[in-house]
Parts: sequence; C-alpha cells; structure tokens
Amino acid sequence: MSGVRRCVLAGAVLLLAGCGADSPAPRADPPTTDQPSSPAPASPAPTLRERPPTTRLLVVGDIMLGRGVAVPEAPVSPLRFMADRIRSADLAVGNLESTLSDAGPPQQGDDSFAAPPGTLPGLERLGFDAMSLANNHLGDYGVPVMLDTVDRIRGSRIVPFGAGADLAGASRPAVLEHDGVRFGFVGFNAIGETPRATPGSPGALSLRMPPRTGPLQQSDLDHVTGVVERLDRRVDVVVVLPHWGDQYVHAAEPVQSLVGRQLVRAGADLVVGGHPHVVQGLEPVGDAVVAHSLGNFVFDMDFLDDTMEGVTLAATFRGDRLVDVELGPYRMGADFAPRPVTGAAAAAILADVREHSRGRFAR
Repeated sequence: MSGVRRCVLAGAVLLLAGCGADSPAPRADPPTTDQPSSPAPASPAPTLRERPPTTRLLVVGDIMLGRGVAVPEAPVSPLRFMADRIRSADLAVGNLESTLSDAGPPQQGDDSFAAPPGTLPGLERLGFDAMSLANNHLGDYGVPVMLDTVDRIRGSRIVPFGAGADLAGASRPAVLEHDGVRFGFVGFNAIGETPRATPGSPGALSLRMPPRTGPLQQSDLDHVTGVVERLDRRVDVVVVLPHWGDQYVHAAEPVQSLVGRQLVRAGADLVVGGHPHVVQGLEPVGDAVVAHSLGNFVFDMDFLDDTMEGVTLAATFRGDRLVDVELGPYRMGADFAPRPVTGAAAAAILADVREHSRGRFAR
C-alpha cells in the first residue's frame, strides 16, 4: 500500500493523488584496487526499472434496478449515461441492492426490491466484474429467492460475494486478476433484515454494529477481520464493501471509523461503504483509504435532493500500491438515471464529501 499525498480540485472531479513515478535504482560505485587492470568491457546502455502494472478499479454505490427504476424491456437503461465510465475501468464493482426475482412473499412491504432477471445480462454487458450481495435487501423475497439470486449471478461472468448458502459461502471473497495483480473483495451487511449467514443457514455475511444492529459484536468483527487477514495472504490488494451507517446522514457514525481501522489493520487497502443513500466523507488510515458512502448509484429516491446524487470512486493501483483516488460526481434525473455532472453541480457534491472527510481529504 502507498500513501495518498495531496488533494486538488480539478474541474468536476476530485483527485486525491498519490506518488509519482518510481525512480531507477541507484548504481553502486565500482570497487577500488591498487593493481593495474585491463580496461573494463563496455557496459550495456542502462535501462529503466520496469514499472509494476497499473490497475484502475471503479467502485459504485448502491444499485437498485427494481420498483420505480427498471422495466423488463430495458432493464439497465438507467445506467446508459454511466456506461463509458464503467467500461473504461480495468475492474468494476458495485453493490446490487435487490433480488433478481419476486417469486416469493415480500418481506419489507413496498420497500421490497426485485429487479427483472434480464437485468443480469445487462450488467454483464456494462462491464461489471464483481458484485456485493451483502446488504439489507437481498432477503426481500425470502430465502429461496435469495439463494436463486446468488446462483444466477454465480452463473454469469460477474463474481458475487457477501452472501451464500452458509457462513463459509457468504465469507467467500471474489478474486479477480488484472495484469498479474490479484484483487480480493469482501462484503458484509451491518443493517440487518437480510438473514445472517451462519455455519448451517444461508444469508449475508453480517457484522452487528450501531446504529441498526448494535452494539458492536466483537465475535462478528473477529470473523470479518479474519476473512480479510486470510485473503490478504492470498492476493495483492484487498477491498472491503461494508453496508453500514445511518440513512440520509452525511456524517459517518464513529463506529464506522473504528471498524474501518480494524479492517485496514487486518489487511484491507480500500474500504468503500454503502447504505446511507447520501455521500459521506473519506479518511486516510495509514496507506489505505476508507470511503464511508458513495451515495445511491441508481435508486428511486426523489424525496430528497441528496439521495439523487453521488460519486463513483476510481482507485488507481500501481502493482499492489494505492496511488490515486478519483471521485466522479453524478446526479439522477426524473427517470432515476445517473448522469455525470460538471461545474457548480459537481462542486456542490464534492463539497459535501470534503465537509465530512478527515485528514488530507478534508482540505
């Protein structure tokens, strides 16, 4: 991991930039001797040390393609304006906050979210590589539909993580590779409602903590950090997607920082949260970054201005080192389709992020 060193506002994008190019390795001085020697053979022309591969990882906020958003004829049309941003990334990851079927009794009334099954091929075509299912809406239509959703995604080119047939399955990370660099992804749900996975029952990987499922359960935290520690030994970069925090609140709960630091200590290089439905701040934790909430990516929440906007997070890694974090603001229209914004609209969204950030990200 590498420190993120400076923060500048450039147009409509917040650039939280890191280190510059690697310098060539220094050459040793030639040995000295009192004995005469023959001329040394000509040395080959010096070459620059090979730079490690660069990977641009895009993480987006909560994706809800049901209820008032998606229609069967065009299940991912609300994401059409963001397609270039998604496809330009080397790896793209999000949180799917719905099932892929409504063939079961709704568990949360009108707040039960189901996207049409045809949504999945559309998400594949858009370029998503992995999807967290660790949230409070995966169980909205009962356990059979929850497991069917996990299986459908597992049968696609998108790798699911954060939920499964038991605790082992829900704890299983997604592992992706780009240019020889291995990225591992873990997701957990701290909000409840979706069943908690146990050694003998299906559900989401869960961590009980404030404000919804607290007090903080040390046994849950120990399990999640253990998953991160084991993953860190297998891959080069670890990314954690928690579903946590309080809804419609820009300020992160103090416990989010506490848990975020524990995740970094266990080996996480990047922590990117969801669920609050509005943007929250960023904070540096050593060489890692904790982004508490990116806001809704697509959601039918037009009752507040803040729930209709958010940011994507593009993290650039050089080998296994985080060297750059870039926030891309957007706003949803009346059709709930997110569209990139610039100028004053972008500056206002980024100002909300800065106001609730810490350290160098608050400047």
